[in-house]
Amino acid sequence: MIRSIENIQVSGKRVIVRVDFNVPMDSSGSITDDTRMVASLPTLRTIVGAGGVAVVMSHLGRPKGEPNLRYSLRPVAEHLATLIDVPVAFVPSCIGPEAEEATRNASAGSIIVLENLRFHAEEETNDEAFAASLARLGDVYCNDAFGTAHRAHASTAGIARHFSERCCGFLMRKELDYLGSALESPKPPLVAVLGGSKISGKIDVIKVLLGKCQAILIGGGMMFTFLKAKGLNVGNSLVEADRLDLAAELLAQAERSGVQLQLPIDAIVADKFANDARTAIVSIDDIPSDMMGLDIGPRTSELFASIIGNAGTVLWNGPMGVFEMPSFESGTRAVAAAMAHATEAGAVTVVGGGDSAAAIVQFGYHTGVTHVSTGGGASLEFLEGRVLPGVAALEVS
Repeated sequence: MIRSIENIQVSGKRVIVRVDFNVPMDSSGSITDDTRMVASLPTLRTIVGAGGVAVVMSHLGRPKGEPNLRYSLRPVAEHLATLIDVPVAFVPSCIGPEAEEATRNASAGSIIVLENLRFHAEEETNDEAFAASLARLGDVYCNDAFGTAHRAHASTAGIARHFSERCCGFLMRKELDYLGSALESPKPPLVAVLGGSKISGKIDVIKVLLGKCQAILIGGGMMFTFLKAKGLNVGNSLVEADRLDLAAELLAQAERSGVQLQLPIDAIVADKFANDARTAIVSIDDIPSDMMGLDIGPRTSELFASIIGNAGTVLWNGPMGVFEMPSFESGTRAVAAAMAHATEAGAVTVVGGGDSAAAIVQFGYHTGVTHVSTGGGASLEFLEGRVLPGVAALEVS
């Protein structure tokens, strides 16, 4: 059983809240996307509103286990102060006397933001002494960082053992509820849309979904390994030669299981990997030998939108093309729009984190779907059925 923060008495207590404030910043230190910060506000407001102290800890970037001001959380703390109407203080350490004194003397209803956890190599090695040092800063442990739940780090796994009162925040609960229900009790039919560059990163999730979905739509770079496995010429498109037999087996397994594993019927091809490349729209069995596929084509976009529109539940993980380049964004944009339209029609629509989440935000459809996950790797591992260390650590008997 995992308790939620609303079921914990936090008045007069220091609540360590592991958040995922690993947010993008520009060269001046200004935050360019605060989506993850906004997502944790309900948990922070609940703690301070009940008279507790929220002791916020997070990582930022990859400082390689040593202090690096480029990755300081000070700008994040300053930005948080603009998002919430309570006192927010920054502490330039995350363990030791300075952090202990700051958390001990904090006023009820306030927030303390600690310095970057990854300024210490012990964080990522899940060092027991480091976890114990973190634990001394609070009375209750709350994990609201789904995006890091697949990592067995000191702040996500090791620390939890030091608390009898441990729980998840609202964001973590929302992630587990939506992803869990989409797999275990979906409103039928369940449709999965999978993209991204390589099939190797999606093998396990495809195998799981073949046993649960009525249809799986394949796009992105990974589609060309499937097409090559069917004997088609894919030109200079990305192909994982060592995964061709696996792709063929997955196609056969889908046929045996009666699952519609839908590959694209056309593609946008280019003569080079660049936005200013010479492009053409071709049938999937007519890709020129000197060109590469960089997006699904318009007929595929229409086909995918039609299947998504008839779904009861839709899971989307991975873009349909190189959406970062405007010339190859149309397929991913079409799926994002179809997800929003399906939601309007009553479907439950869940977007996996990472590139899919970035894409749906970029195209402005993120408010039109049921749930956008804040965890790329975590959501993928959850869909694969793996135990997430940061979630397992919250279990209480």
